[in-house]
Amino acid sequence: MINGQPTDQDGKEQKSRRGIYLLPNMITTAGLFAGFYAIVAAMGDRYEAAAAAIFVAMIMDGIDGRVARLTNTQSDFGVEYDSLSDMVSFGLAPALVMYEWSLHAMVSIGWAKLGWLSAFIYTAGAALRLARFNAQIASAEKRYFKGLPSPSSAGVMAGLVWVGADLGIAGEQVVYLTFVLTILMGGLMVSNISYYSFKEFDFKNRVPFVTMLLVVLVYVFASIDPPKVLFAGFLLYALSGPALTMLRRKRKRSTQGQDDSP
Repeated sequence: MINGQPTDQDGKEQKSRRGIYLLPNMITTAGLFAGFYAIVAAMGDRYEAAAAAIFVAMIMDGIDGRVARLTNTQSDFGVEYDSLSDMVSFGLAPALVMYEWSLHAMVSIGWAKLGWLSAFIYTAGAALRLARFNAQIASAEKRYFKGLPSPSSAGVMAGLVWVGADLGIAGEQVVYLTFVLTILMGGLMVSNISYYSFKEFDFKNRVPFVTMLLVVLVYVFASIDPPKVLFAGFLLYALSGPALTMLRRKRKRSTQGQDDSP
């Protein structure tokens, strides 16, 4: 602005503020599409494709934020769009895929409502988890998440469906397991249990050669049997929160007992 009059440069800056950054939002849209496709595939009884699509959405969710930071294209629009995409990919899609694969079988044992109610509990848990994360993002501890992250919860759900489809196990055969697991994942998302965030890893600077070798080994190990490896990995992460919480409480009680002793 010169002498109170806007210049062409000011107009360009205002226009750039009103616009959106294309690259990170394209990746977010790809994740949203994968979540939507998972629902469509499950409706067509293609459960292996549905589960794989949810994992593709997880990859896109992990990339878009890092791309935005690396290219300095973060925006409030991108944050909100990413959250809405997560709700579809990790809130609605896993619940509906699980319902189509297994939970609908609750009808055959006379508990029809419990099937879709458990799926709704999971979806509501994901919505509450995302809302709490967005509300506390400025004050949240960087090292730990409060509650199980929705992508990890979706990984457990999609992993079980993928393992079942890969082994030829019908969802009706494990309906009790899926019923309990769906409610458990929904509850863990809204719990106050701490989960390690892995945000301390630095992806921008140089890392030791051994670290890169470990990454390669992880890829190789996962490629041996993706359904079982992914399901086991995400299930262990989901259980790590309660296990570490119990361990911390035990150590705290032990420390207090030593302090109180004469």
